Amino acid sequence: MSSEQEGLKWQIGIWNQISEVYLQEVDKRFRPVVEAVIGHASLRPGERVLDLGTGTGAVAARAAALVGPAGRVAGIDISREMLALAEQTAAKLSLSNVELHEGRAEAIPAGQGSFDVILASLSLMYVIDRAAAARELARVLRHGGRLVAAVWAGPDASDIVLFQQTAGSFAPPPPVKAVGPGALADPGPFLAQLADAGILAEVRTQVLGFDFDDFESAWNVLASVTTAQLAPERREEAKAAVRSLMWPRGDGPRRFRNTTQLIVGRRA
Repeated sequence: MSSEQEGLKWQIGIWNQISEVYLQEVDKRFRPVVEAVIGHASLRPGERVLDLGTGTGAVAARAAALVGPAGRVAGIDISREMLALAEQTAAKLSLSNVELHEGRAEAIPAGQGSFDVILASLSLMYVIDRAAAARELARVLRHGGRLVAAVWAGPDASDIVLFQQTAGSFAPPPPVKAVGPGALADPGPFLAQLADAGILAEVRTQVLGFDFDDFESAWNVLASVTTAQLAPERREEAKAAVRSLMWPRGDGPRRFRNTTQLIVGRRA
């Protein structure tokens, strides 16, 4: 098995494990990012939209309401557990213009020029081969079509990245490099890959945030799955490091301030 295949299997396992926690605890905190992506997309009735890395379907549901019954939204994700939750979301909201597929950014299951708009809310940081993904985005986006993606800035500007990188530093290295919450802290190389593929894009930034009542609730949501395989003493070391860094004055509520980088582009 190649390192890329190992990396994909590893990621699928994590997203499958965290799917319920994501639905219950993460979606509501990431809502400002979803709204920023939707706002920059300026969706119109009748448009065809791809939601790349749809997760529990939060972006797809918002997009479906805006493009209306004459439009359609295709959500793809590598995690079957996430897709099952997205299907529940679509059914609960009676969205007949949403279709969901298992797939990845490097091999999007759609034909050339299939979409007017591509949305990717906090998913591109986890793409293993971003050059291949850039080519695929350009392939399935019609000429003049729009791309809006959200990625986190680095740990010095995004508390969630600081938290997860600190906790993750105690775990074994992942099977593939340059993936994770801060992987596109410098979006420049990816913008160049998009340009090479035919999508001209720029970066706009917004500081968005969310709250946790205390350290334990933050740990359980953001790190409990990814550190679950650590030996107990190693896990406690990771918790102590995060607590010392981010809760230096003792336990209690904390506001996470996260610089969100919005990659906004158009197919040339």
